[in-house]
Formats: sequence, structure tokens, C-alpha cells
Amino acid sequence: MREQRRILVVDDEPSSRFNIHDLLKAEGYVVDETSTGAEAVEFVRGRPYDAVLLDIQMPVMDGLTALQHIHKVQHDLPVIIFTAHGTSERAIEAMKLGAFDYLTKPFDVDELLTAIKRAVEYRKLSTNIAELRQRLGEIEAGNFRPDHVISKHRTMQQVFKMIGKVAPTDATVLIEGETGTGKELVANAIWYHSRRKEFPFVKVNCAAVPESLLESELFGYEKGAFTGADRQRQGWFEVADGGTLFLDEIAETSPALQSKLLRVLDRGEFQRVGGNATLQADVRVLAATNRNLQEEISAGRFRKDLYYRLHVVHITLLPLRERTEDIPLLVGHFLKKYGGKRNLVATGEAIELLSRYSWPGNVRELENMIERAAVLAQGAFITAEHLSLPPAASLGLAGTNSWIPGTRSLRETLKQVERDTILHALEHTKWNRTEAARLLQIDRRTLFEKIKEYNLQP
Repeated sequence: MREQRRILVVDDEPSSRFNIHDLLKAEGYVVDETSTGAEAVEFVRGRPYDAVLLDIQMPVMDGLTALQHIHKVQHDLPVIIFTAHGTSERAIEAMKLGAFDYLTKPFDVDELLTAIKRAVEYRKLSTNIAELRQRLGEIEAGNFRPDHVISKHRTMQQVFKMIGKVAPTDATVLIEGETGTGKELVANAIWYHSRRKEFPFVKVNCAAVPESLLESELFGYEKGAFTGADRQRQGWFEVADGGTLFLDEIAETSPALQSKLLRVLDRGEFQRVGGNATLQADVRVLAATNRNLQEEISAGRFRKDLYYRLHVVHITLLPLRERTEDIPLLVGHFLKKYGGKRNLVATGEAIELLSRYSWPGNVRELENMIERAAVLAQGAFITAEHLSLPPAASLGLAGTNSWIPGTRSLRETLKQVERDTILHALEHTKWNRTEAARLLQIDRRTLFEKIKEYNLQP
């Protein structure tokens, strides 16, 4: 969906106010208007704006007074002052009080639109910086640990060592693993320990953006590039310039888009959709996928040259069923996270049941289950009755710990558990596929494929 910017126009002259309103609306902005400074302050207090156009000459509360009150509410909101009686003293005073720009009437339309565009870009940048500072503050306070990947498994310890080696470099990293294994956490850890930590960290889920829009989201677009493109817009590569871009589910991109990604990775160059100018971006790319890219290459769905360009450093995450010794650690971590002030503890029976389950949704599924159990638990203990495990898990048929040679193959056991889990989610949501996919922590496309594979019907 195209992002719209909201502008507040403050002018006691109705004709001037209406003319500005019509001009900005034609440029694609959402416009609010008022005739008094006091009302403008209340508007800013109650709504998010990207810029304010404010007349100096107004009765009761003049523009300069309103400017000071507005900045008390939102100190970084760009305010463009304008007046029909331009003097150097007023211009200097306005800029000293923190005005973003100062224009005189009658307006030069291009000058006005340029000033607004600059103000909007400034607002966007200042918002990104504020979010980044908040994130860093949370990290320093210990409330947010983006690198908190928990495991004592030998293979995962090697992953941690690899993160430590690659993080300080600018190398491209490809992270492979099933849904829910912690690919985004690994990307967080690489960013957190990198030299680019204080610069933008942009995350894009390629599977969540329609294919027809993904190129314009990544590279931006020029005004008139397609229907609805009524202004120029930066893409994520421009936004992430100097920082890190995480492309999750990279296998969901089309071959045509893959060729453009290859160009960015090779040369740092790209073009906006509908544009001819070649732009540069200094961006470190981290990519992740839950698909086997070698199989995707063989099927002609993924470019081999892009694969090798992404494969500078390769990290593979184990599914939870192959590192069940981590389950008690993870359960303890999630109980601390969701238990509040309660010192919740899982009983031995609960841990045993969790260890028998095959975890098709991996660590993410375990986290969701423990969060739910923490809500349901009345006392200090998480017991078997608080766990929303499929019946097969309770019977000891789901995981490697309870597999009995000669009864069925491990692959057959895991597929049966996967089928039962998906069916359970579908029935729980009354066959609302979008809600079921959210519950299972998989994308809708994967869910539809599994429904077809297992011939599931309501």
C-alpha cells in the first residue's frame, strides 16, 4: 500500500488555506487545516503529522508563539513558516525558534513543494533515528537482546562462533533453516555485533510483499512509474544506505528481481522503478530462506549466480527436533520472559512431553506454546495440562525420543505429526487459512501447499 504523508496547514485566510489544501492534495498528501494557532497545537497533540505549514500573522496566537508550543509537543516536527509580510527580522527569529524553513507569499509553487518534500524526508529520517536510539537504549538497559540465541548443542555453538567471526566484516551472509529456527535472531546478532550497528537495520519479508510490489519496495519508484505512483519514493536499499538490509525468505523473489538483486550485490547500483538514473547504496545484505536453494536452482526458480553471491558466508540452523537437549533451556528462558513476576517452573512430565514432540514450527512454536501455558497456569508450575500439544505427542509418537524401530520410519512419523498439527490449527480456526498460517508461524503459500499435500478438507 502506498504510504501517505499528512500535512497540517494553519492560516487565518480561507482563500490561501484552501489553495494550499488543493495543491497538496493533488500531490498526494493528506491535508488537515485550521485557522488558529491554538487549534494547530491541539491538532499536533492528537494526530501524527509529517510537516506543518504555519502563517506568522494570525490573531490571538501568532505563528511564532504557535511554533514554540508545537515543538513542546513534538520537538522534531518540521514547521514551515510563511507570511505575506516578509522581513529579515521575522525570518531570523523564526529560524532561531526552530522553524524548518521560511517562505513568503505569494508562493512559488515549486519552491513550496520542494520545501514540503524536504520537510517530509527530514521527518522520516528523524523518526528512523529516534527508533534506532530507542532500540540502542533498550539494548544498553538489558531489556532487548537481539543476539539472544540459546543453545548448548555442539553444532549451534559452531554457529555462534561463525557469527562472532563474520559480524565485524561486511560479508554477505546466507542463513538457511526451517521456519521458526531463529534465522532472524541470527541476523539480529550479526547486526548487533557489526560496525554498522548504529546505522539503519531494515528487515524485509519477501514472502509478505506481493511480487508485483516487491521491486518498488526494494528499489523505490519515480513519480508516474505506475498507476498510483504520484510521487517519488525511496526503496529499502536507499533507506538502509550505510546500514544493513535483511532479506527474509529470499527464495520467494522472481528470477527477474533476482537479477537486479545480483547487480546491487555486485556493484552497489540500482535504479528506481520508472527511472533511468543509476543510484548507489552502501548496504550490507543478510538473506534467509526456509527452502533448499539447491533444489530451487535445479527447478529453475532461483539464479545460481545470485546463490553464489549470497553464499559468501553460509549459516545453517538445526531444527529443534535435532537439538532436543535445548528444550529445557528454552523453556526456562521463555518462562522468564512471559512469567512476569512469577517464578514459573515446568514439571518433569511437561518437559518430557515437550521433548517427545517433533516441533514442525521449531523454536517459534515452542515460544508460542510456553507463552500460552504461562497465561493458563494458575500456580507456580507448568504442567502437561497447560500444553497445547497434538494428541500424538501425548501418546509418545511424535518425536525421536519415542520412535520405535520397526513400527514406522522417522520420516513417516514426522510427516504424520506435521499433518496432525496443521489439521489441528485449521480446525481450531474454523478453517480460516490466514489465521491458521499465523498460528502455525508459516506463510499462506506454504499452508496451501501442505493442505494440498496432505489432502486436508473441512
